[in-house]
Amino acid sequence: MPYRITDDCLLCGACVAGCPSQAIAEGEAKCVIDVSLCIECGTCQQNCPSGAVVFVEEEEVAPSG
Repeated sequence: MPYRITDDCLLCGACVAGCPSQAIAEGEAKCVIDVSLCIECGTCQQNCPSGAVVFVEEEEVAPSG
């Protein structure tokens, strides 16, 4: 998943409202992307007023586990 939401998130909900696949939800401290639903369209990044959604190259994504 090349998109992730940083700690700069303001919890404004712009990314949540604009996500065509409903892959983003508001968390306690910031919004979170559900990787199983994300279609990597970039709409969240375009809609974010604080620039909190960033594109991360696959090799930069930390492996889970």
